[in-house]
Amino acid sequence: MAAIFVTGGSGYMGRSLIVRLFQRGHSVRAVARQGSESKLPAGCQVIIGNALDERTYAEHVTGCDVFVHLVGVAHPSPAKAAEFRQVDLVSIRAAVAAATKAGVPHFVYVSVAHPAPVMKDYIAVRSQGEEMIRAAGLNATILRPWYVLGPRHRWPVMLIPAYWLMERLPQTREASLRLGLVSLPQMVTALVNAVENQATGARIMQVPEIRRASLG
Repeated sequence: MAAIFVTGGSGYMGRSLIVRLFQRGHSVRAVARQGSESKLPAGCQVIIGNALDERTYAEHVTGCDVFVHLVGVAHPSPAKAAEFRQVDLVSIRAAVAAATKAGVPHFVYVSVAHPAPVMKDYIAVRSQGEEMIRAAGLNATILRPWYVLGPRHRWPVMLIPAYWLMERLPQTREASLRLGLVSLPQMVTALVNAVENQATGARIMQVPEIRRASLG
């Protein structure tokens, strides 16, 4: 059983991940703002704090085996560039600082697939997050999905036939796989895999690796 610290545990991926971690026998400490505790799955050790300010939760990171950082702006779009810098960038900076000070053995970060012709501001912020992790010298697993299909996140389903074709053409195969779609269950399984198989240095899981993790 591992002790897992989670930021963003009340979000799209976080709730499903925490439930799966409980099923696997792990314990979870999760950050929540005052008044938002009920959004976390039952069984969490709730840490009241602000994920944008590591000082509000850092003392609770000590003793954890893995830090999973899932904070981010909901439904990213090119119109949310300022929010990415105010939320995504600030939160990963706080998380890396807290994990480094606590000596957490393994850090798990959901980044984004790149390069890509769109979402440049989002990619830039997530890439900065990756660089912070490397600069801190953390052992880490960095997952790079492009779009995670799930409840209220289904509009790209209409693109599946186009993906099918592009994955079979030599000139578009690499990009279509790297920028492919994954499901929420696939993503959660890949996160659990990252938690239970700690990396040395920085390990990158692109879309094909995320998909394969769900088959193991």
